[in-house]
Amino acid sequence: MPQPSVEEIAALIDSQIALEGPLLPILHAIQSACGYVPQMAVPMIADALNITAAEVHGVMSFYHDFREVPAGRHVVRICRAEACQAMGGTALAEATLARLGLEWHGTTANGVVTIEPVYCLGLCACAPAAMVDDRVVGRVDAARMDAILTEAGA
Repeated sequence: MPQPSVEEIAALIDSQIALEGPLLPILHAIQSACGYVPQMAVPMIADALNITAAEVHGVMSFYHDFREVPAGRHVVRICRAEACQAMGGTALAEATLARLGLEWHGTTANGVVTIEPVYCLGLCACAPAAMVDDRVVGRVDAARMDAILTEAGA
């Protein structure tokens, strides 16, 4: 996706600015439209809200759903909560990251898969769990993760 224009970002900011506590709605609107929050949007948001760029960045870094770079075509989230860890989630995560040669939040060189940690998908009884784009998957073992990644094109 090409970088959005200044005018497009300004319109997204303007669409949310009248809300009470508009920073999160603005960030969500930009991420929804662009797939990420471009660096060039941060000072624009700060100026519009009369806060510092550091404050905008602080909120973005606190909430892990906000991205500063585009994600891959598919986002695979692996649950890092205790129930999933107890059922092999840590080994699953380590093996997945090693297979792809990535760190958390990394994207494969072909731009197809981004791997992210998530802290509970609500599938504790079917641990370990993962989420592929918007689809939750339970009882994920190495073979199932391999099939997920192969299907995604990683």
